[in-house]
Amino acid sequence: MLWSISSHLVCLVFLMSVSLTSLWAGAMSLDSGISYVIEWEVVSLNTCSVVMTVVFDWISCLFLGLVLFISSMVMYYSGDYMSGDENYNRFMYLVFMFVFSMGALIISPNLVSILLGWDGLGLISYILVVYYQNEKSANAGMLTILSNRVGDVGILLSISLVFMLGGWNLFLGGGPQGPSFFFVGGLLCVAAMTKSAQIPFSAWLPAAMAAPTPVSALVHSSTLVTAGVYLLIRFSEVLSGTSVQTFLLFISCLTMFMAGLGANFEFDLKKIIALSTLSQLGVMMSVLALGFLDLAFFHLLTHALFKALLFMCAGVVIHNVKEYQDIRNMGSLVSGMPLTAVCMNLANFALCGMPFLAGFYSKDLILEVSFMSEINFISVLLFILSTGLTVSYTFRLVYYSLSGLPSFLGSMSVGENYSMMMSSLMVLSMAAVVGGAVLSWVVFPDPYMICLSLVWKLLALVVSGLGAVLGYIGNMVGAGYRLKVLSAYSWVVFSGSMWFMPLLSTLKVTLWSSRAAGGLLAAGDKGWMEYFGAQGGTAAFVSGSLVLQVTQSNMVMVYMKSLFFWLIVIFFVFI
Repeated sequence: MLWSISSHLVCLVFLMSVSLTSLWAGAMSLDSGISYVIEWEVVSLNTCSVVMTVVFDWISCLFLGLVLFISSMVMYYSGDYMSGDENYNRFMYLVFMFVFSMGALIISPNLVSILLGWDGLGLISYILVVYYQNEKSANAGMLTILSNRVGDVGILLSISLVFMLGGWNLFLGGGPQGPSFFFVGGLLCVAAMTKSAQIPFSAWLPAAMAAPTPVSALVHSSTLVTAGVYLLIRFSEVLSGTSVQTFLLFISCLTMFMAGLGANFEFDLKKIIALSTLSQLGVMMSVLALGFLDLAFFHLLTHALFKALLFMCAGVVIHNVKEYQDIRNMGSLVSGMPLTAVCMNLANFALCGMPFLAGFYSKDLILEVSFMSEINFISVLLFILSTGLTVSYTFRLVYYSLSGLPSFLGSMSVGENYSMMMSSLMVLSMAAVVGGAVLSWVVFPDPYMICLSLVWKLLALVVSGLGAVLGYIGNMVGAGYRLKVLSAYSWVVFSGSMWFMPLLSTLKVTLWSSRAAGGLLAAGDKGWMEYFGAQGGTAAFVSGSLVLQVTQSNMVMVYMKSLFFWLIVIFFVFI
């Protein structure tokens, strides 16, 4: 136990020091407008040089500092959460490797080195999802890694196209200059959509909740799912002015609406928060498609703070109620875990955009600039509905955590006697309160000019109020009328199952792919490849060697037959 505490303290001090240094460097770089690009030659073979390049500008420094800050809190938090696990050291090594892969991706301006961090994230996330080694974890891990492999193919194909344009780095410049830029933008967009779980690749994100809760807090706040958004921010020049932006706007708006709708019908605590992450990723992608890169990056940073806090609070709750995750049996948690409930609802209010919390500074600005932009009516409607649904499922969690029936408290004792967990919650709670204001001063020294009518200005407030009423009071009133949903059962199933996306991503695709793979196996590996490949070649060589072996054997019969054969040949030649 003493070794565990000391290792956590060393981990905390190291990561926090690097994090604060990166945040300070990012603020100074933004203030001075200076970026540092470091190159060194790893190996030189004749005329071919392998050069490693890293970039330190305000984007990479701020994001790296925030990732290391949240990672330090998650690792310190894991000291209590994973203390009873027999493979605790393996878990910590995997988390360290995961953070290292994310750091390599953040500071890389080169698509080849980005691919190393990108694949590292995919591989280690699979290992962490299957950490508990049961059937549910295995299925979730397979869905996760296969979905992410589609994005890896997009990165690999874009490397060859970007090389045709003059290099692998992100400093391309010049904007769209032909079909090559369009294809690069499309491939990078597909890669970002798979990593950030946009439609139709959304099924893996809730399935990845099979991982331990500290992993969920790290993966779903600032690392894996935000890698796609960060990639598009870095390579935004290949997207500007193309139809890829319009496509991305439509897909991201559909994603945030679908996730918000599904979260209102979900009862698994971790899956509700995962669908909340999916909805916020749709918000980031949509504002990125509108061309506001700094605003998308700002929301990425603020969202990481309160979403990590929300997952950690969920982990404390699940840890106290003996790994049970159904929110219908978690009522009145405030009486047994007051500090956890306060931190959890602080993160919930920040997610809703409560004034002067972290989410308010970015989310309110995103809604206002989207209302000011030249977008169609469907996109505006999806923005409005998604905002109301976000507040609705958030206040649904507020209802079940603050009030509701205290079913668990009567049968088991819950408490907050976890010093490492509660310390991490307190630090992240402070970050969720002041982080938005501090980051807004850093990222936006010159504020946006917002010019809206009173109706559009109050629209977000009205929709949020209606969502709060629907989420909180609707659960109170609907407690005795749950059978009413049976009259619209098919719509409830469709809305609560992410539009059948998990089914389409597993069962149907598996059946189709297995049949196609069986046909290829029969016609290819067991058919033509066997005949013309290694087995056919082996048979030809064996038969030929048998003939040569017979001719070289010291048998009188062979000599007599060969003599007779040559006599016939000579006879026909000379006659």
